[in-house]
Amino acid sequence: VQLQASGGGLVQAGGSLRLSCAASGRTFSAYALGWFRQAPGMERECVAEIGRRIYYVDSVKGRFTISRDNAKNTIYLQMNNLKPEDTAVYYCGASPYYGGAYDDARKYEYWGQGTLVTVSS
Repeated sequence: VQLQASGGGLVQAGGSLRLSCAASGRTFSAYALGWFRQAPGMERECVAEIGRRIYYVDSVKGRFTISRDNAKNTIYLQMNNLKPEDTAVYYCGASPYYGGAYDDARKYEYWGQGTLVTVSS
């Protein structure tokens, strides 16, 4: 099983990026899929999750949109109006807790390798 994240990069504040995470090795239609981020010296936090419900951390509401394409076994994170504080390594993950796993990264069973997002001011 492999999750392959892509789409990170360097962008100016106010810009946009779209992250993708392609899964292979099994289907994840019954899994919650999420995006987490981790900045230097900070704990990993869930930015957005899509399962039975859609969850966003308060700091990205109205700016980020998570979506999934079960036919392609892929999830996306559209990030608009990026801010310097969004700078972090972003990880995609899959959890069997379809009802919600955003509150505890330990509920996630599979992780992608991470993609770096850098937002300059």
